[in-house]
Amino acid sequence: MGLRFKFNVFVVFVVLGFCVPAQAGQVRVSAAKSMSDLCNSLIVLFQTAHRDVKIVPNFASSGALAKQIEQGAPADIYISANPKWMAHLVGMGKVKVGTEKVFAHNALVFVGKPGTGVHGMNDLQKLARVALGSPGSVPAGQYAKQAMDKVGVYDGMLKKGQLVMAKDVRQALIYADRGEADGAFVYKTDAMLAVSAKVLFEVPIEFYGRVTYPVAMTRESEGNADAKLFYDYIVSEAVHPEMIRLGFSLP
Repeated sequence: MGLRFKFNVFVVFVVLGFCVPAQAGQVRVSAAKSMSDLCNSLIVLFQTAHRDVKIVPNFASSGALAKQIEQGAPADIYISANPKWMAHLVGMGKVKVGTEKVFAHNALVFVGKPGTGVHGMNDLQKLARVALGSPGSVPAGQYAKQAMDKVGVYDGMLKKGQLVMAKDVRQALIYADRGEADGAFVYKTDAMLAVSAKVLFEVPIEFYGRVTYPVAMTRESEGNADAKLFYDYIVSEAVHPEMIRLGFSLP
């Protein structure tokens, strides 16, 4: 009887542990990997005026982050690189009503080493290894697949083993930058970070859906005034100069 009582007390404490709200002055931000540089920059700018607020970022693919939030991972603000994953969380009741907005836009480019002879989508089949984010969870990979389907090369290159699937868009960039792939589909903003890889061509905008980053507060952010403060800041015009500097298009 004593052992059962101790076990029940243990269970209660574990459950209560998961119910503890975020620490005062703490904001948890789950953002698409391609947003990491912009988010980190905005965090620094925000904290110059709000030194007592701690921003805790979590960067990964949009799909991975959405699944984490769906399963109860702590997050006050979610920034996706694809409206699909935001819509998924809205449907799950995880998003605070009225807070979903378009945060920014981006463009898809193809990077690689100069001299590969690749100048457009129809040249991709010349390459032995093309890196892209896994279309199942990485929006940049989904956009790349749309563009490759448009010219009818995705299925054939996949069957021949010419496609290298990356866990996120930054990993795809690394593969191309290190020469581990002949080229990679990445966002225009990511291409700016390459060391040796160069933009070989910009993917025609009509080949894929517009790259849109929606942002929203989560239901878990309820009552977190600091989360609202940071959210209001990143959706304001005050951040536009920094967004443009890092290559994003304004909402």
